[in-house]
Amino acid sequence: MELPKFLIADNSSLKEDLFIVHTEYPRFILNVSNDEIHWLEEFEKEDQEELEAESENLIEAAFAFYDKEMESLE
Repeated sequence: MELPKFLIADNSSLKEDLFIVHTEYPRFILNVSNDEIHWLEEFEKEDQEELEAESENLIEAAFAFYDKEMESLE
């Protein structure tokens, strides 16, 4: 089964927060409310530079996905 690249998630115990889950490498959960990122991967030191370069693009794509999804609900 192929998963979508991004998913929107929430949790009843965190009523004020909404999350975007990135399902491809490098996997992460982005809290839309406060821009906090939780990485679901462990990275080696040598991967750090590549991760920093790629993460900015992925986070922008996650917010673009969120905006598009929210617009479709209106």
